[in-house]
Amino acid sequence: MPAVTVDNILALPRITETAPDSAPRPVLAVTTAPVGYEGEGFPVRRAFAGVDMKHLDPFIHMDQMGEVDYAPGEPKGTPWHPHRGFETVTYMIDGIMEHQDSNGGGGTIGGGDTQWMTAGGGILHIETPPEHLVVSGGLFHGVQLWVNLPRDNKMAAPRYQDITGNKVALLSSPDGGALVRVIAGEVDGHQGPGSTYTPISLVHATIAPGARLTLPWNPEFNALAYVLAGEGTVGAERRPVRMGQTTVFGRGDTLTVAAADTQDSRTESLEVFILGGKPIREPVAMAGPFVMNTKAEVIQAFEDFQAGRLGSIPAAHETLA
Repeated sequence: MPAVTVDNILALPRITETAPDSAPRPVLAVTTAPVGYEGEGFPVRRAFAGVDMKHLDPFIHMDQMGEVDYAPGEPKGTPWHPHRGFETVTYMIDGIMEHQDSNGGGGTIGGGDTQWMTAGGGILHIETPPEHLVVSGGLFHGVQLWVNLPRDNKMAAPRYQDITGNKVALLSSPDGGALVRVIAGEVDGHQGPGSTYTPISLVHATIAPGARLTLPWNPEFNALAYVLAGEGTVGAERRPVRMGQTTVFGRGDTLTVAAADTQDSRTESLEVFILGGKPIREPVAMAGPFVMNTKAEVIQAFEDFQAGRLGSIPAAHETLA
């Protein structure tokens, strides 16, 4: 699991030691993600299944894509599809994906890169592995997160942010036992590169066996931690967690994740995707690829898509539709 690594973690800025009067966030729930399939048969784990929406706001949906080691000819993506009313955040850990949209945008993202697509008022896009990787096969692993947009930004103009791995803020835990990658938002005064309509923080942490990470966390934000790989514990109560499980934390100003002393033969460290944001507290009406505030707005989105008002597939790609 390469993502972004460093040769000397002790050379990185250190996260501040936890203050004695800090309020640790309790663990409210641990859920296990069911396995499903997306697009043309890409295996995913539905990270938020079973989590109450009140604990997710402003997030809507998250998939762990893979981890899957494809044989030659097997790599799969998604066909052309529409979105409106939210943002998709695709974080690649292993492998390469290509994105294209009906506005001519898109690009290629590889290990450690993030593509942040604001669908806003509407867009069509496609995600596929490049042809050379379809031929060769290889390891694919990543995360796709859906971030809700506030009512006033639902119809914003679509945009992309291509966040290469060398742009993320890299931090170390005080003892050097954890590498923290800040993709968006702020953690302990360190700002990630992702620009967001909704105040959120996204972090990918690698925690060495036996190490413990305590992160200062905005008390106005909710807090979730999804285990990408490995085993460990969460919270001061040391509740056990493993790959494919999501932790919901309660209120407080710090959160804690620790790695088990030993990991399985395939996993060197505990890998955790940590996220939280300031709740929008607006009604959510969601159907398929559209996330709006009312059922009428969702129906309008489907009508606009069918009428071609969300964009057209570029002529060079019409055979893929």
